[in-house]
Amino acid sequence: MPDIFRRRMLTAMALSPLWLTGVARAQAPDTKRIITLEWLTVELLMALGVTPMGAAELHNYRVWVTTPDLPASTLDVGLRTEPNMELITQLNPSLILYSQGYGPSPAKLARIAPSMGFAFNSGDGKPLTTARHSLLQLAQRLNLESRAHQHLAQFDDFIAAMRTRLAARAPRPLLLMSLLDSRHAIVFGKGSLFLEVMDELGIENAWQGETNFWGSTIIGLERLATIKGADVICFEHDNAAVMRQVTSTALWQSFDFARQQRFKRVPAVWYYGATLSAMRFCHTLDHALEA
Repeated sequence: MPDIFRRRMLTAMALSPLWLTGVARAQAPDTKRIITLEWLTVELLMALGVTPMGAAELHNYRVWVTTPDLPASTLDVGLRTEPNMELITQLNPSLILYSQGYGPSPAKLARIAPSMGFAFNSGDGKPLTTARHSLLQLAQRLNLESRAHQHLAQFDDFIAAMRTRLAARAPRPLLLMSLLDSRHAIVFGKGSLFLEVMDELGIENAWQGETNFWGSTIIGLERLATIKGADVICFEHDNAAVMRQVTSTALWQSFDFARQQRFKRVPAVWYYGATLSAMRFCHTLDHALEA
């Protein structure tokens, strides 16, 4: 009789919502000890209100991504492609976040701590949609689903408001670019985070040429001569000297957007981010484009 009673007690406890909640919380990683090896995963984590204990390439993060801000307490764990595995081991993280196909293999990371990988693009050419799914997956792992749903609801409201706000601008196509050196630029089109946001806002993309898996491509500056009747936004990344050199050339001055004074330099926005980058991109458009 005591054995039967004991089994019934254990069964009741196992099926109890309070018991199940306690188990789930015990299994969730300590949010104060999470390390991110790629900037996309930094953004996913910060969108949930969690600051990483460590992240890769903090100097370049502050040049190319800039926001969300990371506090001085966040440790730099090395390069995104080759992080300092010894340091990461010493930090004893509760969870390691990485971008799929980038950096150390999942097997190497698993020897240190539980890890979780995310893709920028799931293959459907819609990285913003992929980011939404990734945020929900991470939130489930951390038991922060309510924060994820709240963030996505606020994001949808924000996009709707920006669509209305930007509807008054002149209906010109928009080219998004950034200078890489004195002869090359990166431009964004099909499959990019920016294009999916622009589709939501009802803005036509001026670049109709080829792109890679990330929705971007590197071109020679002479190809900008094909861009006619468009607004052009150029993201800066601590490259003022190159910018001055390029914009003073006769080639640059011959471009349609330069002659029409439809060229704007804007602060950096991370090209391969998620919802926070998308929101920063919208704010950038709002400031750069005349309504």
